[in-house]
Amino acid sequence: MKKTRLFLLFICFGIYSLNAQIVLDSIKAIQSLVNNDQVEALVINREVSYNNVKKYKNWQPYDSTFTTSPKLALWVRFTVKNTSNKPANIYLYAADNFVDVFIENKQQTEHLKNGYLASLGERDNKIESYFTQIELPPLQSTLCYVKLSNDYVLSKTYYPLLYSTESYLDFAYKTSKLYTKPVGFIYFYLTTLCCIFVFVLVFWFRLQQRLYFYYLGYLLFQIIYAFLVLRTTTATVANIFLYAPAFSQLIFEPVQFAFIGFYIFFILNLLEINKYNKTLSKVLIYFGVFCFFYAFARFIFNYYFKDLQLGEIVFSAVRFIILPLNFVLIIWIIYKVKHPLLKYFIIGQSLFFIGSILSFYLAYSELFLDPNSIFNFPQSRNIIFQIGLLGEVYCFSIAIGENIFLLQKEKNLTSQKLIDQLQENKVLQENMNQELDKKVKQKTEELIHLYSEIEKQKEAEIKSEFTRRIQDMEMLALRSQMNPHFIFNSLNALKNLIMISDKEGATSYLDNFSVLLRSILQNSTKDVITVEEELEILELYLSLEKNRIEDSFNYTIEIHSRELLSQYNIPPLLLQPFVENAIWHGLNPSEKAEKQLTIIFDTTKALKITIQDNGIGRKASGNSKKMHKSMGTDITKERLSLFNHTNDINLHLTILDLEENGIPSGTKIILNYNQ
Repeated sequence: MKKTRLFLLFICFGIYSLNAQIVLDSIKAIQSLVNNDQVEALVINREVSYNNVKKYKNWQPYDSTFTTSPKLALWVRFTVKNTSNKPANIYLYAADNFVDVFIENKQQTEHLKNGYLASLGERDNKIESYFTQIELPPLQSTLCYVKLSNDYVLSKTYYPLLYSTESYLDFAYKTSKLYTKPVGFIYFYLTTLCCIFVFVLVFWFRLQQRLYFYYLGYLLFQIIYAFLVLRTTTATVANIFLYAPAFSQLIFEPVQFAFIGFYIFFILNLLEINKYNKTLSKVLIYFGVFCFFYAFARFIFNYYFKDLQLGEIVFSAVRFIILPLNFVLIIWIIYKVKHPLLKYFIIGQSLFFIGSILSFYLAYSELFLDPNSIFNFPQSRNIIFQIGLLGEVYCFSIAIGENIFLLQKEKNLTSQKLIDQLQENKVLQENMNQELDKKVKQKTEELIHLYSEIEKQKEAEIKSEFTRRIQDMEMLALRSQMNPHFIFNSLNALKNLIMISDKEGATSYLDNFSVLLRSILQNSTKDVITVEEELEILELYLSLEKNRIEDSFNYTIEIHSRELLSQYNIPPLLLQPFVENAIWHGLNPSEKAEKQLTIIFDTTKALKITIQDNGIGRKASGNSKKMHKSMGTDITKERLSLFNHTNDINLHLTILDLEENGIPSGTKIILNYNQ
């Protein structure tokens, strides 16, 4: 019995479903879906999917009580039957932010997207966001599910309609024709602003002045505003915000206040208000900053509070404050500022003020909806506002041109004054020069004579002093060239050889000693000798020292090229004091088993002479009371200074103290020859 009741109920429901459908032939022009007994509706969370919505059983007849909200979506379902043997189309009109149409036919589901805030790339109808085309196969019934959802709380509810093909084409034609002139004006407005923007951009790049930067910002945000208005029209060319409709909704009003902020700072610089009234200048700065702050705050408000009705209230409240304040500032500027370009500001600001008030009045009174009103045309509020803006832009563009003319004129006047002043100064300067020339000539002759006497006297003193120093250094060098201790010790060594009857050793030793003395005496009269000659003296000196000290001392002389040494000149016996110090103050006091002296003549690049020993080091040698204090190093440094001063040669001396693990391990002397 229970199964029988269910079967009857199913049959009754099927008969009702077949009858509860909209016949295509019945749609003569426009048919409303609300309050239509063949249409059912359901209000549910926006996140519920289409497949889950189909499972719901609590569908109810669609009436005006069904509305959307930012969190709830309205689902409408109906069946349309095409009784003809040809395919047909109907058009669903819906003014909601997002419209999703699911068409079921022969176990296939087609998903169509549209809506005011749907991106152009997602929309199935690329021409109109309000109309979605539904294709009906011949002799079939098509079940349609329509999801209507909104990101904003709408100030007015628009109910969905079904248009026949003829009605849709008629509506599209009339709308396109109606929008022709408004769209044409917006394109003209955009083109004009872009041309002026490029013109001002060139000036800004060339002059780098704040005036042009603020005007560029003013123009840029006007261009953005024009594109935002263009999105709400039927225009297809350059309608870039159709690809980001949600973002354009957020920035529509902030953009207007942004260009007002740039406009205020532009006026501050154009009229140089700070020169005329500092208080007025501060007020305008605060006003401009407020506009930027409000633009940002309104963007945040639009992002978080998606309520168009509340937005309209805020819109009206702000304009009730801004417009009177704007009027007061205009009067204040006219009264206080006396700039030559003030007339352009008055005309431009008046046009903007008239456009703003009229646009606000149309929005507040809804006069643009009156069919008998002259303002009853698409985008009338925005176009009137843009007309005022365009008039203002023209005035300010002319003002910028005249400002350049005034600056050039002022520059020419300044240049002419400067030229006149320079000419006067030139005449005065010539007169003064004539008087000064006489005095200068007289004084110059006196000073030249006095200076000549002083220079001669100074030159003689310097020459005498320099000659004396050279003579002193030669005497000191001669004295230090052969240490008396060395001569005494050498003679003792010779005596010792004689006493032990080593005649051959004594003879060889005496020959070397005599050659060394002769070389020293010969070279002491010369200013310079070759490095090769210096090397020969060193070899004689070291052979004598080696013979006298014997096995406790070893030396090595490394020569890269003896021939190249003949090309370099140095003061005579320059190296001997360093070698002597290395032997007697470094190696002799050392307790090391191997006492080594190394002399390197490096000619690979420039001449570099290195004298290195592994003795006790300079610090220990200086602290020793037993050792004789040598003056050879100080004398040699002084000789180098004099030699460098009198020749185009730079002999650079470097003395390094060698250490191993913090313990002195010898001394290294480097002599670099730079010509």
